Amino acid sequence: MDKTELPWNNPVVEANASAPAARLGQYAQPPLRNFGSIDPYNRISREAKDMIPPPFEYQAPTSVSEALALLGKNPEAKVLAGGQSLIPLMRFRLASPAMLVDLNRIGDLAYIKEGEGWLRIGAMTRESDLDQSDLIAKKYPLLADTTHVVADPLVRNLSTLGGNLAHADPANDHPATMIAYRAQIVATGPKGERTIPASEFFKGPFETALAPNELLTEIRIPAPGKGSGGAYVKMERKVGDFATAAVAVQVSLAKDGTLERVGIALTNVGLVPIQASAAEKALTGKKPDDAVLRQAADLAAKAAKPESDARGSEEYKRALVKTLTVRALRKAVARAQGG
Repeated sequence: MDKTELPWNNPVVEANASAPAARLGQYAQPPLRNFGSIDPYNRISREAKDMIPPPFEYQAPTSVSEALALLGKNPEAKVLAGGQSLIPLMRFRLASPAMLVDLNRIGDLAYIKEGEGWLRIGAMTRESDLDQSDLIAKKYPLLADTTHVVADPLVRNLSTLGGNLAHADPANDHPATMIAYRAQIVATGPKGERTIPASEFFKGPFETALAPNELLTEIRIPAPGKGSGGAYVKMERKVGDFATAAVAVQVSLAKDGTLERVGIALTNVGLVPIQASAAEKALTGKKPDDAVLRQAADLAAKAAKPESDARGSEEYKRALVKTLTVRALRKAVARAQGG
């Protein structure tokens, strides 16, 4: 058998001649065997070839301005951050960008720093860096909870916070967390920076408020004051899976122990992350006793818009939101109280 027939000797793509790398062999993996027509030599069948992306141009800018120039000239381009969602979509030809703009060589987009009342996180900061940050573990428990349940350690080593948000998958964990935090998303384009409230950033499944010639460059989370706490509680079928449902909660307590500020958002029970505004209002100004928390959980469940699927029925998911909201509120309040 000729060695060239082996699937792993076939590059995933021929890059444009002007690209820095002539071949993107680093993305190549043996395609899945098509069991409809088993080949004893495991050669690529006609059907398996559909799992190899069509040709595309690859560019790896070293600055934000260079990346923006590429996006401005190529409206069909896609941005590559961690690649944990985009590359699989391309392999199955569910996405066929004319160009990939790889941000991994822009070192200025990876940082975690606090100042002027904000936690500022660069868009290319890896999930693993968030997971291992002492600052986040100590002062931002909601973000720490969320990061820890994103996929698995292998994925977290590559995936980025900015990519998780910009991909806008309704099942992703960080969008609800950013809404509960009242975070700001920084978009950078040809005319400079603009900030977008997280609650206005997600427009639909895989659709955001970013313009085609803009990049998500930073995430800003309000620094918590004294008496603040948060929690993210997720139900998944197995470790590393997308949520059947999840709830993000961030609270601040007044000096008299009442709830001064409340943020509640829901994951994977609608086409976008859902802010449970009625539940937030029901809690604000009240003592966080169990009856009040349960009333708010009822309102959060009513805000959910789940659909029946392999993970459960609509009724099950709505009941799950109620249970998870109570748990997340209890945990967030206990943390705010110093427990």
